[in-house]
Amino acid sequence: MASQADTPQIPPGLPFAKGGVLPCGPCLALGVSADGPEKTTSLRSHADVGTSPFAKGGWRGIFGGHNAKTSTATVHIAQRNPSVLPGFHLALGFTIFYLSLIVLIPLSAAFIKTFTLTWEVFWATVSAPRVVASYGLTFRTALLAAGINAVFGLLVAWVLVRYKFPGKKIIDALVDLPFALPTAVAGIALTAVYATNGWLGQPLSEAGIKVAFTPLGILVALTFIGLPFVVRTVQPVLEDLEAELEEAAHSLGATPWQTFAQVIFPTVLPAVVTGFTLAFARALGEYGSVIFIAGNMPMVSEITPLLIITKLEQYDYAGATAIAVVMLVASFLLLFAINALQWWARRRRGLEGA
Repeated sequence: MASQADTPQIPPGLPFAKGGVLPCGPCLALGVSADGPEKTTSLRSHADVGTSPFAKGGWRGIFGGHNAKTSTATVHIAQRNPSVLPGFHLALGFTIFYLSLIVLIPLSAAFIKTFTLTWEVFWATVSAPRVVASYGLTFRTALLAAGINAVFGLLVAWVLVRYKFPGKKIIDALVDLPFALPTAVAGIALTAVYATNGWLGQPLSEAGIKVAFTPLGILVALTFIGLPFVVRTVQPVLEDLEAELEEAAHSLGATPWQTFAQVIFPTVLPAVVTGFTLAFARALGEYGSVIFIAGNMPMVSEITPLLIITKLEQYDYAGATAIAVVMLVASFLLLFAINALQWWARRRRGLEGA
């Protein structure tokens, strides 16, 4: 019989280390190495130490009934903190159910209703000159408004983060005003301000620039409702940007413009693109703030959401869903292209950094 000194001992850090070997069924000895967040435990049978009661007859009937002269296994015991949230399967099931109920089923209903039309009727509906003109106006003004917000939203976020001045908190709160303000109220307010007898509309009209009841008014409304998306997306990134990077660039002889173009802008570019995408998506579906200032003249200042509402008021539900499906597919393709471009830019920067 092997001596006690020959038996592998359990490290003193384990709670059951006082008795040396484990007083359990197979009588396994453990060797534990605690490196990092996981513990690696080696299990050795007493065939190695000569004290196993199954040493002569092997391990038949245990672990599948095969014999083992020497059995060594490595077990990774991951120490995880208990989660307050429910398990993965329950959370995933609820997520799929919620997204299906809120997003997938309504969108599927639009496609299903559109499929009730024949191809000839569908094409005649979505390719009518009035509808095509509304497509061009909607996408053109949405892209232009999102681009304006990307530039000036970055500027507003920069001022709010980098400078201290009186009234800063008031301006910071005003940025969120388009979020809280009902779209109809925003449309009425913009129309009153930019009408020919309004505070800003009158001097602009005298200068030959008419804003209200023109496509320019649509651009103003879409810019108004999209600004917070860019500012609130870029602002946290600028706050987390380390000032040491700018100081290092300045100490190496970089000009302020070079510091911004080569140090700051590449860092905030993904946030700017994200804000641009959110503002563009919001502008595509905007209705309430636009119909008051647009004028809604066919072929001139009529947006696609207004055409969809007009079809619904005429009880042409299939025609309304047909126009909506075209808008949905076009919007998805544009957003996919923007996200793909953003992914490519991140991948390229990662390869250059490597």
